[in-house]
Amino acid sequence: WGQSRMSSFQCDGVGMMTFDSDPNLDHHLGMDPFSYLSVLISIILGLGITQLVTGLGRLIQARARIKFYAPTIAWVMLLLIIHVQTWWAMFGLRSQLQWSFTQFFVVLLQPLILSLLAALVLPDIGPDTVADLRANYFAHTRWFFGLLVVLLLVSLTKDVILTGSLPNALNVGAHVMFIATSLVAMFVNREWFHRMLAPLNIALMLTYIAVLFSRLR
Repeated sequence: WGQSRMSSFQCDGVGMMTFDSDPNLDHHLGMDPFSYLSVLISIILGLGITQLVTGLGRLIQARARIKFYAPTIAWVMLLLIIHVQTWWAMFGLRSQLQWSFTQFFVVLLQPLILSLLAALVLPDIGPDTVADLRANYFAHTRWFFGLLVVLLLVSLTKDVILTGSLPNALNVGAHVMFIATSLVAMFVNREWFHRMLAPLNIALMLTYIAVLFSRLR
C-alpha cells in the first residue's frame, strides 16, 4: 500500500493503475518492473508445462488401459511448444518500463488460457482409469478450439494495448491462419480433418518460430 522503495503506483482512472519504475533503485536492487511481473507469468506457464508432461507420464504408466489417439498426442506436443514459445517471446517485453494493471492482465491472459488448454487436452488418469483419448478429444472440441481462438485474439490484442499497433504483417497473417483453422475445427468433426490438422499446425508453428522467434530479442 502506498509507495515502496523501488517503485510507485499511480491511478490513471478506473482500473488503470500504473507501475512506475525508479531506474536508479531498480539497478541497485536488480529488479525492474517486468522482472517482478514476469514471475507470475513464469509460474503459470510452468504449471501448464507440468500438467502436460505429467499427463504424458500418466498415459505411459496406464498405457494398457488407454485407447490412444494420434491427434491428442500431437496437440500435447504442440501445446508444449506454444508454452515454451510464449515464455521465449515474453523476453521482448523487458523494455516496457511502465505498466498498467490492464496491460499486465492482458499479458497474463495468455498463460492462463494456455493452462486451460493443457487441462482439456488430456483426460484425468487415475489408478484404475480406462480412457479413450479419441472420445475425450471430440467431447471437448468446441471448448478446446474456442479457447485456442481466444488465445490468438488475446495475443493480437496484447500488442495493440502495449504498443498501440498490431505486430508485423507476417505475424498477423500467421495468427489469422491459426484462427481460421481453429474456427473450422470447432464445427467440423471429420476424422480425416482432425488427423491432418494437428501435424499441420505443428509444422506451421515450427515455421512461425523459425521465421520470427529464432533468436532471443
